[in-house]
Amino acid sequence: MPKIQQPSYLNFDTGSYPWKPDIDYRRHPEKYKVGKGEQGVLICEPYKSEIGQHWRFKNVEIAIKSSEQIFSMFSQYLQNNDFVGADMARKYLQMGYTRARRYANYKGGVKYQKDNDYKLNERGTGEAEKAAAAQIFYDKYKQAEANPIYKHLKSDWKKRYG
Repeated sequence: MPKIQQPSYLNFDTGSYPWKPDIDYRRHPEKYKVGKGEQGVLICEPYKSEIGQHWRFKNVEIAIKSSEQIFSMFSQYLQNNDFVGADMARKYLQMGYTRARRYANYKGGVKYQKDNDYKLNERGTGEAEKAAAAQIFYDKYKQAEANPIYKHLKSDWKKRYG
């Protein structure tokens, strides 16, 4: 019998998760971990509140405005030598891509059937416009990741803090 793939959020251990909602990461940047992908993006304050309010991908027009605003914030954080802010903005750009892709791939963005043992829904049932919105975020995310100042700060941060 094949193993059933379940969403990673099931049986999630919040205690061992390195990002905590009660830490002000601007006051205590040393507690911030880079992590993998988008980890911590919906937790780390005050960045979650600053950046998250601009994060939208409903259609192409909204995705352009959103990704440009977040990329502008990314650039401003770098200018202010705020690596944590820049990394969080980069994570929001990445998340714009991954979430829009999920809506492009699955109707309503629903990947798993909650009431059917978390069986994977059929791909290709989503919205075509979300694929275009995803590409917009992907391009900005890659632009952020390729920024030489960001790359240097990230490498240094990982060596010092993880």
